[in-house]
Amino acid sequence: MIKLHQKPKLLWSILLTMVSITAHQSRAQGRLDLYIKEGLESNQSIKQQNFMLEKNVYALSEAKSMFLPNIAFSTTYTKADGGRTIDIPVGDMMNGVYSTLNQLTGSNSFPQLQNQQVLINPDNFYDAKFRITQPILNAELNYNKKIKTKQIGLQKTEVLLYKRELVKEIKIAYYNYLKASNAVKIYQSYLVLVREGERVNKKLLDNGKINRTALVRSQNEVSKIEAAIVTAIKTQESARYYFNFLLNRPQTEGILIDEITTLPDQTALIGEDIGNREELSKLKIAKGINEDLTGLAKSYLFPKVGASLDLGSQAFDWKFNNKSRYYLLGVSLEWNLFGFGRNSSRIKQSLAEQQAISSQTDYVQQQLLTELKVRQASMESAVAEFQAAQSQLKTSQTYYNDISKLYKEGMAIYIEVLDAQNQWVDAQLQANIALFDTWIAFTAIERANASFNIQ
Repeated sequence: MIKLHQKPKLLWSILLTMVSITAHQSRAQGRLDLYIKEGLESNQSIKQQNFMLEKNVYALSEAKSMFLPNIAFSTTYTKADGGRTIDIPVGDMMNGVYSTLNQLTGSNSFPQLQNQQVLINPDNFYDAKFRITQPILNAELNYNKKIKTKQIGLQKTEVLLYKRELVKEIKIAYYNYLKASNAVKIYQSYLVLVREGERVNKKLLDNGKINRTALVRSQNEVSKIEAAIVTAIKTQESARYYFNFLLNRPQTEGILIDEITTLPDQTALIGEDIGNREELSKLKIAKGINEDLTGLAKSYLFPKVGASLDLGSQAFDWKFNNKSRYYLLGVSLEWNLFGFGRNSSRIKQSLAEQQAISSQTDYVQQQLLTELKVRQASMESAVAEFQAAQSQLKTSQTYYNDISKLYKEGMAIYIEVLDAQNQWVDAQLQANIALFDTWIAFTAIERANASFNIQ
């Protein structure tokens, strides 16, 4: 019975223990979160997707710029000789008049003129101008802008999808590494135990207390565990290589780990919410894009209206003055009245694509919901196996302790002790596997319902 004056100390001790456990688990989770952050920042596939997102952003900027005026400068210079001419009978028309005027005035003020031949092709002629064009009414530009905007959202969703898949792979690789590392520790602890048994049996054999069978069996057990340790270390190395590969780090770089002894949150086993899955978001955006494509196909029903303004100079012999400068303002209208079924075919194609996307969305929803249910069932199974493994671990440890006492008292043979040791070690290994299988199953549920918060 706890005395009254001991209760504050006991409560304080319990409180410190709870704080220590909470801080320890937070640190472990914090390390994994840091690794996830590092992986998201360094993964090459995600970088490629971000470049594609940047490309789509520039494509949207280009679509927006189509609504603004466009200014272009152009110039031409023509040098010509020969070819067709225009005959201008200036002399025939004016020489008679000029002769009469000279007689009346008694002077030669009005000279005789020659008939002219002017080249149709301009010779030594230039035309330099700035052309400003501005769309006034163009439905295609509006739909193009909408499509580019939705494509950015589609690419953002694609990036998020890559990140979510990478997070799942990093967490599973981390848990596999912890599983392998713990297996190495279990085997190493057992190796100390069987080596001690070998030492004791050798001493007992030297003193004639036992026969040679016990020593041979203990030596074989040492060899078996040493081989198991080598295999476990290779498994640990493979897990480390893959984990570092996901983080784009050197393969041999060390991994900081913490002990995980508790099960994940059991609330993940309930609920059927798959609304956060990026696959469904992509289909929703794709449907919106297809609707805009349908509108783009129907835009032929509306005319295109635009305006243009030319500011320039044109003259012979590179002259530039008030007479060479000019402006030209124009308004254009284009209306596609008949296309021999091309426009209606485009519309029908878009409508058929919409129906295909709707059908695909229904199928994907059922597929994702089925995946979530399967993952939840897998976690339930993993939890049950963990609980069974814990029970087996407790039983095997009790059995080993009892056999060890009987062996020390001479009431059991070494083979029984060795069998109890093997059962105890196997139970530890199974409990270790079952623990991290639950975390791997929990990670699969996080992926199935997209519940992990990606920054």
